[in-house]
Amino acid sequence: MWTGKYVRSPLVRSLFTNMVTESEAAAAETQEWYRCCPDMLGESLRPLFIQSHLDSDTKAFLKSSVEKSGWMFTQLYHSFVSTVLSPVVSRTSINGFLGRGSMFVFSADQFQQLLQIGPDWRAERLLDLGAGDGGVTEVMGAHFREVYATEVSVPMKWHLQRRNYKLLGIDEWQQTGLQYDVISCLNLLDRCDDPLHLLWDIRRSLVPKTGRLILAAVLPFQPYVEIGGKWERPKEHLIIKGTTWEEQATALSNEVFRRAGFEVEAVTRLPYLCEGDMYNDYYVLDDAVFVLKASEESEESAQ
Repeated sequence: MWTGKYVRSPLVRSLFTNMVTESEAAAAETQEWYRCCPDMLGESLRPLFIQSHLDSDTKAFLKSSVEKSGWMFTQLYHSFVSTVLSPVVSRTSINGFLGRGSMFVFSADQFQQLLQIGPDWRAERLLDLGAGDGGVTEVMGAHFREVYATEVSVPMKWHLQRRNYKLLGIDEWQQTGLQYDVISCLNLLDRCDDPLHLLWDIRRSLVPKTGRLILAAVLPFQPYVEIGGKWERPKEHLIIKGTTWEEQATALSNEVFRRAGFEVEAVTRLPYLCEGDMYNDYYVLDDAVFVLKASEESEESAQ
């Protein structure tokens, strides 16, 4: 392996050193995305933690994001359109119209590890709430015979329809009478007006006993609702105690999920990645990703 030890030119040696330093810094950053101190988790949550790592699918998403951020004329066009539309149109709809801003929450391997399933596992129905352009839905959808999705943004609905997912209205999916083997609620809890009511609706829509909710929440938890181009406080504001990732993940489990009749089956820390723009190759937030099942008490009371 070339180490730069025998490079004579000071300029070339300096450039090589900078490249190595940047590479090491990037490696340290990606390791931090998955770091958790299990001892700082609550006693009930500690044995349920699953350690995740940077894998090939995540690397591929990052590589694609870096390449797209270098398309200068495309990025200039995106920036212009965003500036013009942002006062009246939501950021999600702008991204949907432009075909940009795809999200990455977990890879296929990470999804399987969380649900403790194999590549060939199949079930009947998946419902992805707030599915965006369907990129993450596709990762999960390979395991289901029927894939349903909800989305508020009209341009994002176009993307979902092109993927042949069955679209349901945001006020309709609770009324269909269908029950789902898995419902995903990814980074939606802090973007809805009534998060506890949403959790109750999800619990009622899961297949009894075997149904699972896979829920991702950005930490620190900072709820707001996007209306048009404006940000507003939700009607029901959940206050999540704690300052560290571990403390807030524990608070979600103890203070929110239990109130809604859920118990945690698994939890991991993952980066919530978004394609970048002309200013950043990609954007990243800290996610806590939970697998939840209806608690026995809640199932008995529902019968």
